[in-house]
Amino acid sequence: MTDALGREINYLRLSITDRCNLRCRYCMPHDVPAVGHSDILRYEEITRLCRIAASLGICNIKVTGGEPLVRKGCASLVGELKKIPGIAHVTLTTNGVLLSEQLNDLLAAGIDAVNISLDTLHPAHYAEITGFNCLDKVLAGMEQAVAAGIRVKINCVPLATTPEDELLQVLQLAEKWPVDVRLIEMMPIGSGKNTAGYPMPQLEQLLHRTWDLTPSEQKRGFGPAQYYTAPNLRGSIGLIAAVSHGFCGQCNRVRLTSEGYLKLCLSSDAGLDLRALLRGGATDEEIRTAILDAILRKPAHHHFAAGMPETRPMWQIGG
Repeated sequence: MTDALGREINYLRLSITDRCNLRCRYCMPHDVPAVGHSDILRYEEITRLCRIAASLGICNIKVTGGEPLVRKGCASLVGELKKIPGIAHVTLTTNGVLLSEQLNDLLAAGIDAVNISLDTLHPAHYAEITGFNCLDKVLAGMEQAVAAGIRVKINCVPLATTPEDELLQVLQLAEKWPVDVRLIEMMPIGSGKNTAGYPMPQLEQLLHRTWDLTPSEQKRGFGPAQYYTAPNLRGSIGLIAAVSHGFCGQCNRVRLTSEGYLKLCLSSDAGLDLRALLRGGATDEEIRTAILDAILRKPAHHHFAAGMPETRPMWQIGG
């Protein structure tokens, strides 16, 4: 399916919970109330919507949260999504804390790739950022995922206070393993509005001082990252600069929150309440038509610079 600007929409970021077992200071405060279970889409509702979305051209699904692995049955859901005709790839974004204990189930379900959030390899600083001392669990899950042979991406959100040597430690994981390490620019959403990120020009200078980087033309997923390779990298390094280097003209995604709201753009409240349609007795064809009509209202670009009309924090939107 295409929007009013002719952009092909084939990628769905699917949040299955607003709950998380970490409290990253730029994302989720400690005292937030969780959404009631009855307000979260049931798995059968999720699979029904994904079947409808696949019939409209959605072929790639990213399962997110909150932290998706805190919801029981996540791997079983992945298996059901993989069975849907037209779905080519199902991947997962996780903070990695529960990955080690659930990896075998995810592999059996057919997961295609895993993205792991990791901002530092310094144990004390990790605990300071996330609120918990569990870096060892994240690293164990990461190493097991790499050993299993699936594609692993490491998502790092560098803070303005991140020391250069710590940032390089994370980046050097692309030397150690065949993984993609992506540096994600801080986005002004929720607590991120009040958290200073590492300036993108300085990140670019650091990268080019450290490696003889060459832009990669190889497709490494379905998102907007610009990837670079170098002779001594087993993997690659990616930059996702949504604020300073917008990529809205090539946007191919929509998001479904855990409460069933179809978000057309990360920085806009514009969208469609699919939960209301599901629980109001709408037919598949009525939901298809509503989705197609909504896609035509997808904003042309984000509004980070102008001040965002989005009212949800990131953990409620879906990472």
